[in-house]
Amino acid sequence: MPEGYLPIFIFLVCAALFPIVLLVLARFIRPQLPSITKLEAYECGIQAASNSRGRYTVRFYIIAILFVIFDVETIFLFPWAVRYKQLGWFGVAEISVFLAILVVGYIWAYKKGALEWV
Repeated sequence: MPEGYLPIFIFLVCAALFPIVLLVLARFIRPQLPSITKLEAYECGIQAASNSRGRYTVRFYIIAILFVIFDVETIFLFPWAVRYKQLGWFGVAEISVFLAILVVGYIWAYKKGALEWV
């Protein structure tokens, strides 16, 4: 094995063993007497109103995905804005295509009713 990869291998072994050792150690240290009160969900001292395993509508997930797409859009726009003068018209064309694809996606989502909260 080349000596240049030895620190990487040691790091990977430590990274894999660290959580395993801590979980095993916590298993032996923690108290082993769970009760009904300890197993209940804690909501600031108030009894839980309903089961937390309820289902969400698909619209919730669509809104979440749209939010992630909007964040990714911002991540891609920032470096483009920083290098705007160096990219020239080629950069403007690239970002126009990128934004056009996103706008088409938002229009599609709007027409499907994904942006309505009712």
